[in-house]
Amino acid sequence: MDGFHVLDGYPPEAMAGASRGMALLPWPNRLRDGRYRFRGADHQLPLTEPARGNAIHGLTRWSSWRRFEHAADHVVLTHLLHPQPGYPFTLALSADYRLSGAGLRVALSARNLGDCPAPFGAGQHPYLRVEDATIDSAQLRAPASLRFRSDRRQIPVGEPEPVRGRYDLRRGGRLGSRVLDTAFTGLERDPDGLARVEMTGPERRVTLWMDSGFEHLMLFSGDTLAAGERRRSLAVEPMTCAPNAFQNGIGLRVLEPGEAFTATWGITVEQPPSKR
Repeated sequence: MDGFHVLDGYPPEAMAGASRGMALLPWPNRLRDGRYRFRGADHQLPLTEPARGNAIHGLTRWSSWRRFEHAADHVVLTHLLHPQPGYPFTLALSADYRLSGAGLRVALSARNLGDCPAPFGAGQHPYLRVEDATIDSAQLRAPASLRFRSDRRQIPVGEPEPVRGRYDLRRGGRLGSRVLDTAFTGLERDPDGLARVEMTGPERRVTLWMDSGFEHLMLFSGDTLAAGERRRSLAVEPMTCAPNAFQNGIGLRVLEPGEAFTATWGITVEQPPSKR
């Protein structure tokens, strides 16, 4: 709208630290001990968050994706996920990014190319900002009625519970010193079927919307990041399933052979009501 970068990314020559912008496939968030049982077989994935003993954010973050389509206003990236230890399934994956006057639209898709069912989840990890300062003065509204309590390994404990206190953001509120590294569900949707998270600053409102494919949401205020990145932006992560879904089954999808699934999210930017 005014040249301000609402997505907090990284320079082209840098590594994508803190999963900035990455597609999280074939599962988002954490899997305790990297272990799960599926259709009578036990599987062990590499522990990609070794300090906590978890497998985190799927298998495609550091993979090479192929540019399938490319134009001034869109790019489609594809990746063939081969069977491997811990995930012996074959998926054709794509990420479709499109820009228009309405904003950014992203479609994450998967198709099971194998001959047996495959467990699956998807998510993405954008960081949003509304001003050059920290996120503390931003207003945040998130339409989640339930949240997951987590243990010290960031693994959900028990069933989701109603949001209360600092976790109830349905009517909006100033972020302030609020620390969030929290998974939510029970997303309340607008009449068009979309759930919207709104982050508002003095000059702009940034809205991340999610279609019905995304039933879960992670908010991360960045308090554990390196100096200079801490609380610089808010990670607003659409997820099709809950953390640890390969074990707890919450939101987990099972793709049958040949079956495809697509979930779509996007970002819009507009002036806040005070500037209109």
